[in-house]
Amino acid sequence: MTKVTDPYAAAPQLMKQWMAVSLAAEKSLESSLIELVKIRSSILNGCANCINMHTTEARAKGETEQRIYLLSAWHEAPVYTDRERAALAWTDALTKLSEGHTQKAAKDALEAHFTPEEQVNLTVMINVINGWNRIAVGFDLWYENGALKAA
Repeated sequence: MTKVTDPYAAAPQLMKQWMAVSLAAEKSLESSLIELVKIRSSILNGCANCINMHTTEARAKGETEQRIYLLSAWHEAPVYTDRERAALAWTDALTKLSEGHTQKAAKDALEAHFTPEEQVNLTVMINVINGWNRIAVGFDLWYENGALKAA
């Protein structure tokens, strides 16, 4: 079995603070929107652990299989509201910054559907899930039944 670095054991204080920021960000907007953003970011970042975890959580909160499956092709799928599309476009733009700064259209849509406070809340949430993706991918994390296992 491959040795896995458990970030909670290695840096408990910092991880506790990171979790507090995460929980605050999750409560800052409607749950269904947050779940879509977490799944989409995790898809873009190739984080199997996070995709597994967040699709399970989304289903438990009532999200449909159709909307979960179509997140990989959300641009073409007619199952998302304009507000959700704006959030997904913003998620794509911020998650793919290394591909070039092309977020102008996404920012325009964001401003049309979110208040300034909600824009900040969503941006922080996107940063949080991107951070979790990098922690999970970086340390090869896989959680199963609440227990850390080697990926």
